[in-house]
Amino acid sequence: MTPERPAVAHPNIRLVGAITDDTVRDFLAQLDRAQESGGPIVLELTTQGGDADAARRIALEIRLCRSWLGLQTRFIGKTAVMSAGITIMAAFPVADRFLTADALLLVHERRIARPVELNGPIRANIQIVREVLAELETAQTLERDGFAELVQGSQLSLAELQERARFNYYLGASEALSRGLIAAIV
Repeated sequence: MTPERPAVAHPNIRLVGAITDDTVRDFLAQLDRAQESGGPIVLELTTQGGDADAARRIALEIRLCRSWLGLQTRFIGKTAVMSAGITIMAAFPVADRFLTADALLLVHERRIARPVELNGPIRANIQIVREVLAELETAQTLERDGFAELVQGSQLSLAELQERARFNYYLGASEALSRGLIAAIV
């Protein structure tokens, strides 16, 4: 299955660069314009990654386009779809995911960089540790849900993806196609 040529040649949303809060704002503005056209939403993405929660917001809007508005959505990954970009790609059904032949995917565990300082009464320090643990457990749940969405409809199991993601799982377009993570290479 290959997408219609006009949709591949002329995406109505283009995101290039790190996924940030500014990317979300740019995406929302482009999405508003794309919805006016009445056609499918076609998102072209090239990214080395970025803010996982900003990517989650973009992914949510894509899902809402399908479920609330009944719009068809397509994803075209070009050159690099890494880290937070995978979160966005996962919001599209496998049948609507496409990569260029040069595309490289990177799937990895969520990362956190947060110093924890314990200095004071034991009870207060225990509360700090509980809060950090809750943050980590929530991040792990979000990661698992995102990975499950990515592999849904593919030949890649959630368990295998979780194991490979521990050590940075790089996939070229050909492997992504053979594993059933995308519909076609364009």
